[in-house]
Amino acid sequence: MILGTAGHVDHGKTALIKALTGVDTDRLPEEKKRGMTLELGFAHLTLPNGTVLGVIDVPGHERFVKAMAAGAGGVDIALLVIAADEGVMPQTREHIDICTLLGVRSGIVVVTKSDLLPDLGTEWETLLRTDIREAVMGSAFEASELVFVSAKSGAGLDSLKLAIQAATKLLPPVRADGPLFLPIDRAFSIKGFGCVVTGTVRSGTLMATDDISLVPGNGDGLRIRGLQVHGSAAQSAPIGTRVAVNLSGIEPEAIERGRVLTRSGELPVIKAVDVQLSLLPSVEHPLSRRSRQLAIIGTQQIECVVALVDVDSLRPGEACFAQLRFGTAIAALPQQKFVLRGTSIQPGRGSTIGGGTVLTLNPPRRRKGAADALKKFAEADVATRLQWLIDEAGYSGLLEEEVFARASLAPKEMAKALDALLTRGLAVLVDKEPRRFLSKAVFTGMTARARARLEGFHAQFPEKAGMSREELKQRLGLEHEKTFQRLLSTLREAGQVEVNDEVLNLPGRGGVFDAESSALKDALRRTISSAQLAPPTVGELETRLRVPIPRLVKLLASLVEEGHLVRAQELFFDAEAVKALEAKLALHFEQNQELTTQQFKELTGQSRKFVIPLAEYFDAQKITLRVGEVRVLRKVTA
Repeated sequence: MILGTAGHVDHGKTALIKALTGVDTDRLPEEKKRGMTLELGFAHLTLPNGTVLGVIDVPGHERFVKAMAAGAGGVDIALLVIAADEGVMPQTREHIDICTLLGVRSGIVVVTKSDLLPDLGTEWETLLRTDIREAVMGSAFEASELVFVSAKSGAGLDSLKLAIQAATKLLPPVRADGPLFLPIDRAFSIKGFGCVVTGTVRSGTLMATDDISLVPGNGDGLRIRGLQVHGSAAQSAPIGTRVAVNLSGIEPEAIERGRVLTRSGELPVIKAVDVQLSLLPSVEHPLSRRSRQLAIIGTQQIECVVALVDVDSLRPGEACFAQLRFGTAIAALPQQKFVLRGTSIQPGRGSTIGGGTVLTLNPPRRRKGAADALKKFAEADVATRLQWLIDEAGYSGLLEEEVFARASLAPKEMAKALDALLTRGLAVLVDKEPRRFLSKAVFTGMTARARARLEGFHAQFPEKAGMSREELKQRLGLEHEKTFQRLLSTLREAGQVEVNDEVLNLPGRGGVFDAESSALKDALRRTISSAQLAPPTVGELETRLRVPIPRLVKLLASLVEEGHLVRAQELFFDAEAVKALEAKLALHFEQNQELTTQQFKELTGQSRKFVIPLAEYFDAQKITLRVGEVRVLRKVTA
């Protein structure tokens, strides 16, 4: 579990952490010089019962609120630090807002510098308590007791530790399984070890043996050299753990805050998310249908376009569904909390304007009416959410590993839900390795569309035997071969499509000619067959049969599809004659290592006009291979 501080600048957060843990979390020279925390600081605290907590000390100054939010995103218990001599201040209120928006699960109000109270007058403490109670109303700190401490004298520290210990027992259990998600908040180099990154494990468990990468960015060549939890070597770091990771294969300068350490291939790169968005009541103006804001997700602050779904504006204190669209790639998880910050400071509060929860990753742009569907998704059970995600994936479907990342579920829970969808006939497993799932509704629509495409083809080209397999695949826009194979097998088993080699047709359709066309087709076949290996050109056929070339080409193509003719360059040969020539070639290569052009002319009994196209035909069929001026046998011929 992680304990974090929140509160206004110079209210004694760092001094409090030092008094509790013995660690000075002001680590930067500038912090020492200025006497204020500019970056996240870290320590660990051992409670009276032996429980060890990771501790994050966050900056309080308005300029460094993004660092505060980056730290608060991984906090289980927050200490809201308020100085006894100043009370509630602007950053106090903004930090309360941020902790609430990021879903901090438990909070304790700590009044520091309590040793100053006797000099502040008899009514000051009463006013202070009232001010604090008003500020924390409706937040994670609302039910908290006020613990008065003095880092200077040590008064109240034991009571604070007991309060923290009590808070740990009230926290709900955390789901440990899920994709590994470790947002990086620091990257630095240690002499003799190299690059070290630190962060809080937000999902899954990091193992020292994991094959890891950085998202965004491929992180090729990364390797874990060692892990440290609370200053000691470890083999694993479960969810909710502060961890330091010693990496090889990268320099700290190449790692920006906001990148996420994950197992290779486990998380997608994100350019947009569907969210549930709330606007703080304290914001002065409504949020327009489309605006540009700053989002803090994980440890990254990034500019985004906020597009509201089905509402023209979002008023202070209200909530709606929205999309966040990012100019650069990020990493995110479903159910992750985020904060929105505006470009202007709200009176008495700072720049935070709202926040919410991530619902889906990389969604399509939402059309009117999408809010109802998103509401059902947000409230649905696990199996229904998975069905929704698979439905939305369309023809591409989702691999099991993609479902894992987009749903952020425990593997066993996910497997059970996917099996339920298959059993209920709501999903189709189109590929067993890797496991790819398509929505049953999408798959059914795909089969109907395939039949419609073939119907249209037959109507346009009744004389053709059918559509080529590859053409239908392209017309359907299918990227995955196994999906197309499953489609064809389903249609064929249902008797809705006939498959002949690479040609597809509806039952009883294709190769349909009227009486005149059939007669012409027979005449063509007889003419070419009688010519054997010296067929007439298309132009000569036009003159002889008095048929326009476009019509001739269609009839010739039909004869090729039916296997009666073979096309070699611009000539059409009788298929039986070519087969007989192939047998002669086989006999030749039984007695000879190579075939010259002259020898091929003798085999065919024809001139170069016919020999060259035939030779190149056999090369294309991978029967012969041209080597310089001769040809050799490429495979054993029948």
